[in-house]
Amino acid sequence: MGKAAKITVSDRQRAILDKWSRNKAGTPQRLFERCQIIVMCAEGISNSEQGRRLGVDRQRPRRWRKRWADNKDRLTAAELEGVNDKDLAKLLTGILADAPRAGVKPKFTAEQLTQLIALACEPPEESGRPVTHWTPPELADEAARRGIVESISPRHVDRLLKGGICVHTRASTG
Repeated sequence: MGKAAKITVSDRQRAILDKWSRNKAGTPQRLFERCQIIVMCAEGISNSEQGRRLGVDRQRPRRWRKRWADNKDRLTAAELEGVNDKDLAKLLTGILADAPRAGVKPKFTAEQLTQLIALACEPPEESGRPVTHWTPPELADEAARRGIVESISPRHVDRLLKGGICVHTRASTG
């Protein structure tokens, strides 16, 4: 196993990291921990020792050491270009932020889901439906008819509205 990459932190970067580290109540926990990791990396503290001090496995300091090292050129360039402290802090926040998660993007927007819930709260009779309570197939059909969604399965409608959010919906029988 190779030796951990040596990282450097400029005085300006260190001042921002220290400011965030001193304000534990005002700094999100993840950012607070990541600041501590970067400062310890710059001080030459091993990943294993950081893990012991922070109560985390050594992979976490390794991950953030690598992320910082991968962004060294961006940080150096920003400072050479004379970026102000506010923009430097934004850059540091971006580097220390969570990476995008893997997985499928949501199929429906928040607006579509809101419209679907609003539809479920309307009496079905107002839509010309011959039922007193919405069923998942009726809602799926009406949502597509109104153009809220291009299509949606009754099963998906059932999962979204599980538990009966309105007096005009009822739990699925399937």
